[in-house]
Amino acid sequence: MTFAQVIPYWGLRVVLVAAVVLSMSCSATTPESVDWFQPNKAHHTLDENGHVRFVNTHVKDKDKSFFDFMRMRFFGDESWADHAALADTVSSRPVDIGLITTPPTKPTVTWLGHSTFLFQHQGVNILTDPVFSDRASPVSFAGPKRYSPHVIDYRDLPAIDMVVISHNHYDHLDKLAIEMLGPQVHYYVPLGLKPWFVERGVAADNVTQMDWWETRSTNATNLRVQALPSQHWSARGLSDRFSTLWASWAITFDDFTLWFAGDTGYTQAVFEPIGKALGQVDLALIPIGAYAPRWFMQDYHANPEEAVQMHKDVNATLSIGMHWGTFPLTAEPPAEPPLRLKEALQAAQLSSAEFMVLDIGETQVVME
Repeated sequence: MTFAQVIPYWGLRVVLVAAVVLSMSCSATTPESVDWFQPNKAHHTLDENGHVRFVNTHVKDKDKSFFDFMRMRFFGDESWADHAALADTVSSRPVDIGLITTPPTKPTVTWLGHSTFLFQHQGVNILTDPVFSDRASPVSFAGPKRYSPHVIDYRDLPAIDMVVISHNHYDHLDKLAIEMLGPQVHYYVPLGLKPWFVERGVAADNVTQMDWWETRSTNATNLRVQALPSQHWSARGLSDRFSTLWASWAITFDDFTLWFAGDTGYTQAVFEPIGKALGQVDLALIPIGAYAPRWFMQDYHANPEEAVQMHKDVNATLSIGMHWGTFPLTAEPPAEPPLRLKEALQAAQLSSAEFMVLDIGETQVVME
């Protein structure tokens, strides 16, 4: 695509989005303004201005900006799939409302698209990274638009008890979803994100922010939540990169362990310790999409082959692929991730019964 082709269609949108994002106020956090900064931890650091920042411990974080992405996207040599035109290659179905509103007798998971799952067990309803908006964007008129249909009227969800948030990117932390979920929900978030929720009317007591390897007990009997490492980054504007933490999450019942990988790149040194700490993961939710072009995405987005290795590292009995088929974030065609996952499983001598993909809207009973 040439410069002349891009500007008529994208130029105004890019300028408007950039202007909105640039205008967002991002308060600087200093060690004096928080009680959780610990300089002895490898992933806690300070920038040249004394502001708190987080870093990945096994890759060198690159100074890529919004404008680097735009230059790569519109002026690079890579061919990008037309996701909207290929939307029908991603299977979806309406959620069975009767199924999800009847308390299941066994652990049950429903994929609502991208990284949003409804997990239900022992009368507890949990959402991961709920995104209810049409766009993963700070504005409603531009930015990545969902090309797969919403498979539920979100008002029909059962009462949600808790939500885990992996990080603050717009395809994982959605203002509309937080507004719709209501005041009864308890949010578990990485360090630095609690003020964002409180500013939007969530009671401070309903937001628990956690560092990697911290564990909290919940109001539910025999249910623990643990924040664990991932390999990613954070930002909601142009001046707050790496200012809040990112995380994966373990949710452990007395008879079941769920691990939600969040959004992450792959390094074995990140995930093997998680597997050793958890011992056994009954269900892992692992990203398999948003990986191309590889030279730009590799550090922060796992591809299907790396997802299979992640499944093995955390000792998962069953994994389900996520972070694909919903938003046009990267270059690969919408349906490519599950095809590559199938090939990767064959190469690793694993079956689709061990690492599967669902239709958007599909409900899967675990441990039948």
